[in-house]
Amino acid sequence: MVGVPLARRGKRRTRPTKMIVNVLQYASFGWAASPGAHPLARGARACSCDRVGCPEPGGHPLSPAWRIQATTDTSLLTRWWQHDPEANIVLPTGRVFDVFDVPHAAGMAALQRMDAKGQTTGPVAEQGDRVLFFVATRGAPEDDDEWWSCDLDCDPATIDETPGLRWHCRDSYVLAPPSTLPSGGTVTWLRPPSGLPLPDPLVLLAELADGD
Repeated sequence: MVGVPLARRGKRRTRPTKMIVNVLQYASFGWAASPGAHPLARGARACSCDRVGCPEPGGHPLSPAWRIQATTDTSLLTRWWQHDPEANIVLPTGRVFDVFDVPHAAGMAALQRMDAKGQTTGPVAEQGDRVLFFVATRGAPEDDDEWWSCDLDCDPATIDETPGLRWHCRDSYVLAPPSTLPSGGTVTWLRPPSGLPLPDPLVLLAELADGD
């Protein structure tokens, strides 16, 4: 019998999954993450969570304590995604960045206008029929009335001049690439993050409103 080569003996090394690779890259930018549910292609349930008739399959955190749970600790992140390799990646907003979440047509039109001007867009992702623009967060002003918390049970902070805009800030989150969608597609980067400073939200808001 042919023996196993010495280099291959012992414990098998587990290759990092695509989710782990991405979530660790986000951590290197200082972007905290927590595990999200993922859509199920088979069986009676549409979502990996325990909720019967989940209204948002694969579109929400696994834990109700996601605000506290989200971390940049690479050891903890690796352990979570080794335990559940298919878990979507949930990024809390209002910490390092906010996100403008706009209808696909409006988002692509804004990208074209900004490219024509040679204007920096910052990270931009495509999530089904939505486009996500990552911008600098407004931070935590002393006067709490200067901003609002996003409530995902309704349209967060819709801006009158930009129909369909959702401004994800404090107490909100977004799914990060390559999270899976119920359609079978994935959240993908149109402009991946580079670690450079994020764009001013008010400047980008003006660009989004300019096409309406």
